[in-house]
Amino acid sequence: MSLLDLLLPPTCPVTGTEVTRQGALSPEAWIDLAFLTGPRCAGCGQEVPGLTEAEHDFRCDTCRRYDHPWQRGRAAFRYEGTGRRLILSLKHGDRLDLVPSIARWMHAAGPELVAEADLVAPIPLHWSRMLKRRYNQSAELARHLCGIAGRRDAYAPGLLRRIRATASQDGKDRAARVANLADALALTDTSRLQEKRVLLVDDVLTTGATLAAATNLCLERGAASVDVIVSALVNFEEKPYVPADTASEDLSDETD
Repeated sequence: MSLLDLLLPPTCPVTGTEVTRQGALSPEAWIDLAFLTGPRCAGCGQEVPGLTEAEHDFRCDTCRRYDHPWQRGRAAFRYEGTGRRLILSLKHGDRLDLVPSIARWMHAAGPELVAEADLVAPIPLHWSRMLKRRYNQSAELARHLCGIAGRRDAYAPGLLRRIRATASQDGKDRAARVANLADALALTDTSRLQEKRVLLVDDVLTTGATLAAATNLCLERGAASVDVIVSALVNFEEKPYVPADTASEDLSDETD
């Protein structure tokens, strides 16, 4: 145990109880973390019970309804319970100590996506949001993801940039989210994209509006294919991304 841990004992970001190391979860929080495992949708990583190996390209109703343009998608856990608290702690609680664990779970959800990518690019924040938050959680996740996979050469944090500050996505349906993102993203160097396989990294997948905008931009400018990987998946059909009990936390700004 480090001197810092002795002076400031690490605590679970969900329950607040003491844990053995920074970023660790208490047993109660761990049990409540809903990992996405087993047969799943090829487009978003949603669990789809009963799928066979021959149906590895199956797309769930949500992916088909929104016509997600990326090739493959993976998510580590559901945006509920512990998963939700982890994302909120990372984005709004300065809990960068959570990044290594979350990145490991993301890698476990889609190791082939990282291994096959030529470029691993995070969804960017606008400079005004970056100034307020001090870091881009998606960039931190992408950097650790590449490190875990031994693919630091593929990390491309500056591939995409957000050139226009967007209003909060909170409470908007997908059409409004798409309109909100119009002309908000840009590529810094299209020559890097030519015939490359791109992996986009974000923290949360809701309707897919942000990732779709980034995917289409990459494909239009010469990328061979685009995959996506996120930490948490929101069940948008059952529970729209409108967190009634956390209105002051500005949860969905700059998110998908």
